[in-house]
Amino acid sequence: MGVAMDVKKVYPYPFKEVVTSYLNKYPTPLEKHVASIKTVDEQSDPETGIVYRRRIAACNNVVPSFLRRCSILKVENIYMEEESWLDMKARVMTLKSRCLTWTQYASMNEESVYKECEENPNWTEFIQRGTISITGAGLLNRVLETFAQAFLKQGIKKSISIMEVILQERYGCPFS
Repeated sequence: MGVAMDVKKVYPYPFKEVVTSYLNKYPTPLEKHVASIKTVDEQSDPETGIVYRRRIAACNNVVPSFLRRCSILKVENIYMEEESWLDMKARVMTLKSRCLTWTQYASMNEESVYKECEENPNWTEFIQRGTISITGAGLLNRVLETFAQAFLKQGIKKSISIMEVILQERYGCPFS
């Protein structure tokens, strides 16, 4: 079956500031579940100027303990892969993320775009679509999807909140 989440947010900051803040967001004391993030590949196309990055994040396992009784859920960390393509000329960064843990039972994917806002070129629009699908867990499929959906909703809100705090700390209140 699966679940999907869509989000759209406009940050009242220029594209470069938002992208720089995003790329340096983790780890942070504002988010205790992201233990580390490591860039494993970075390449710049000399013709287009597009910068490709592949990063791996280690996140604490947040699956509730009652669900961890199932042996497949008893892992310390959950690993996420993020690929990004940053085009400073066009003022757009496209990202694709996926979960590397439990791939035989679940898929979690996110596609995101940061781009210059059409209404105000000094602002940045963020659009994200996340999907989660769980298979192979029998009767637990729907229970795990429901938990994952709730966690994804909470994670999206927290991620946006962290970005807002970081942007305000680095660049000040945009309306002052």
